[in-house]
Amino acid sequence: MGMNQERLMQVILAPVVSEKSTLVADKNEQVVFKVATDATKPEVKAAVELLFNVKVDSVQILNVKGKVKRFGRFIGRRSDWKKAYVCLTPGQEIDFSAAQ
Repeated sequence: MGMNQERLMQVILAPVVSEKSTLVADKNEQVVFKVATDATKPEVKAAVELLFNVKVDSVQILNVKGKVKRFGRFIGRRSDWKKAYVCLTPGQEIDFSAAQ
């Protein structure tokens, strides 16, 4: 694979911690990440394998549209972002509590 390591370090921005992501992690051995808006599935796969030293089975990516929010009489819009569901091969897991 011809992907450079600096690029892979910038692909994954943060783990998504929500009720849904916790449920998915327990049920399907999937982990949810906030990723760069121009990230591709192969890049996300390579980045997760590099950063967390695990084997990735598959990756699903979706675009999350930013919500329109009002602050008094001003209307603003949150920026769009990209979310990746990373399915790990059985027996693998990522422990975020130890990563900090």
